[in-house]
Amino acid sequence: MTFSIFEGQEPSQVIFQFKASPPAVTFKLTGETDGIFQIQPDGLLYHNKALDRETRAVHKLQVSTLDAYGATVEGPVPITIEVKDINDNRPTFLQPNYEGSVRQNSRPGKPFMYVNATDLDDPTTPNGQLIYEIIIQLPKINDVMYFQINNKTGAISLTLEGSRELDPIKNPSYRLVVSVKDMGGQNDHSFSDSTSVNIMVKENIWKAPEPVEIVENSTDPHPIKITQVQWNEPGAQYSLVEKEKPSTLPFSIDQEGGIYVTQPLDREEKDSYVFYAVAKDEIGKPLALPLQIRVKVKDINDNPPTCPSAVTVFEVQENEDIGSNIGTFIGHDMDEENTANSVLVYKIVDQIPKLPKEGLFLVQTYSGVVQLAGQSLKKQDTPQYNLTIEVSDKDQFIDINDQIPIFEQSDYGNLTLAEDTAVGSTILTIRATDTDEPFTGSSKILYRIIQGDSEGRLGIDTDPHTNAGYVIIKKPLDFETVAVHNIVFQAENPEPLVSGVNYNTSSSAKFKLIVTDVNEAPQFSQRIYQAKVREDVAVGTKVGNVTAKDPENLDISYSLRDNTRGWLKIDPVTGEIFTTAPLDREAESLYRVQVMATEVGGSSQSSIASFHLTLLDVNDNPPRLAKEYTGLFLCHPLHQEGTLIFEVTDDDQRSFPSPHFSYSLVSESSRNDWEVSRVNGTHAKLSTKHTNFEEGLYSVQSASVMVAGHRWKGIVSLPVTFCTCVEGHCFQPAGHQPGMPTVGMAVGILLTTFLVIGIILAVVFIRIKRMKAKILFESAQASEAQPLRN
Repeated sequence: MTFSIFEGQEPSQVIFQFKASPPAVTFKLTGETDGIFQIQPDGLLYHNKALDRETRAVHKLQVSTLDAYGATVEGPVPITIEVKDINDNRPTFLQPNYEGSVRQNSRPGKPFMYVNATDLDDPTTPNGQLIYEIIIQLPKINDVMYFQINNKTGAISLTLEGSRELDPIKNPSYRLVVSVKDMGGQNDHSFSDSTSVNIMVKENIWKAPEPVEIVENSTDPHPIKITQVQWNEPGAQYSLVEKEKPSTLPFSIDQEGGIYVTQPLDREEKDSYVFYAVAKDEIGKPLALPLQIRVKVKDINDNPPTCPSAVTVFEVQENEDIGSNIGTFIGHDMDEENTANSVLVYKIVDQIPKLPKEGLFLVQTYSGVVQLAGQSLKKQDTPQYNLTIEVSDKDQFIDINDQIPIFEQSDYGNLTLAEDTAVGSTILTIRATDTDEPFTGSSKILYRIIQGDSEGRLGIDTDPHTNAGYVIIKKPLDFETVAVHNIVFQAENPEPLVSGVNYNTSSSAKFKLIVTDVNEAPQFSQRIYQAKVREDVAVGTKVGNVTAKDPENLDISYSLRDNTRGWLKIDPVTGEIFTTAPLDREAESLYRVQVMATEVGGSSQSSIASFHLTLLDVNDNPPRLAKEYTGLFLCHPLHQEGTLIFEVTDDDQRSFPSPHFSYSLVSESSRNDWEVSRVNGTHAKLSTKHTNFEEGLYSVQSASVMVAGHRWKGIVSLPVTFCTCVEGHCFQPAGHQPGMPTVGMAVGILLTTFLVIGIILAVVFIRIKRMKAKILFESAQASEAQPLRN
């Protein structure tokens, strides 16, 4: 049987009257009574204190009947007391003050912080349904709210106006006052709490970087980082796109926003690039407008001059004056215009024939204009001259890589480090020198580890100005894997060596790294383990398994913590988890425990993981009345059939098909007077069969059977009162009150009182009469003893 009682009700409230059948003479109550629930020998179940749902929401009791010798006759019968919630707890914020920050131009509606409140009342009822609201924003410019809050989750985000207008220069901080109300905020009697939220406005860092210049045909190892973009918050996913065509860019971007050129560029092929950096959230939605990235390819003198044709023809008249322009010789250079790389120099290197003399012509050095220089020409002397003109650009001297890097020392000795040394730590500085031209690919030095670090735990960063190499820890050291690293460094140039020059032992150095052991706690294979199981599994069923490994290979012992209901146990050796008691989804649908793995021996270090067991519902709860029916009545006398509607439910999860109940009356006498019929899946109709009822209270017991899934039978009792009605309401004159005597009893008490008073008066009268006689007798004796006087 299941009963629902509101918390906070006055004590000594009767819950139910049980009846016993011989040979039972008394009742016994066991289970989670908490000293609150009691049963009298005649079967009256009641509670002697007000209930508190927050202390215990469900009490599981058992009622048994006993004979005169204390032996169990019937039962125990399970009794469930559901403590129904009332709004007797106010919501409370977890912090009196909250601190947060937001970037200007952040996406409106995307939460950047949360406030949280708790309410001890039942969260499935309005009593525990919390609603958040921003009630004050300071400053509030032009009466516009820059911030908004999700009234259910407490997530604070920017409004559209806030995304546009926030400026850390104008207002670097804002203060909000946030309130929370229970009862869904819809009741004038709801409780509330408030908290202060201080928000710092940070500068928007999602900005287009400055245009980038990249020298063409770079010989440095690629990819090369050229610039950086960054979204205002971590976790953004970056990509590069071109404006109107699929991306075939020689650029890439990593997930930290670093942009790289992936190959050498040729300015003569393409002198500039314009593309866009995009930041998206975890579901692929753009976080903001893309940023434009501009790259200019910087020219080097890598193209020789060219002539438009092998032969250029000029005509000249006889007797032309000296200095006359004969024509202009034009050369071309693919290098960038208007730079030193494309400036052309013209020079006559040959004249055929050399008659009447050499030097009859000259060419302007930079313009290519050919002029008559020596004397006037005559056709009969020479009708045609062939000139050879050399076109060149500026002189360029390029160093060749004919020198190898040489280490300053060949052995960097030994270094001992604990295995828990922080990743990113610099543990050694190495240095090599190269005598090629400074700051070229021929003299730049790149270091790499060629021996002793197969797992890549170390890395080397080169200082571009000094060529010093800084050895850093890239991955955690591990004594158990490798205790001693015999490292060999190699120094190389990004520019290939010229033919005949090779790296030798001078370009390498050695180093020994010794790793010491640190006692580490066991490590679980995952932080949270999850499992699902039906709530009706047998006790002893295996429901999960956890595994942990100790870095020092010590044995591990497993144990459980926060196993509040005692439902689970764990094998201390294998980590297998079993049930130790019946599970109940209606009491707790997600059962959380912590698993501790502890070293056996050593310093007994331990670590903790979580185990979450989801209980899958089964149809294991009998039908019960959906609410308390305490005021059911029919007007007496009946003039026609009386009808009452009642609702039945059960406590199983609603993922089952909609409940389908059938109904019947329990006792034969009830079936003579009443009939019950189904209205729909959850409601039934109780009707009278006749109109010959006397005034008074009738208890009609109906059997409700759940026929969806398993069949469960529940007995529900409906108290129906037949009474005189006044204006549609039941009118019951005050009757005999408990403790008030009847008329006969009052007369008897009165006569008894008079009799007692009469007896007392008679006794007093007799005692007075005896005292008076005694006094007279003593007076007579005294007079006889005295002599006569004259």
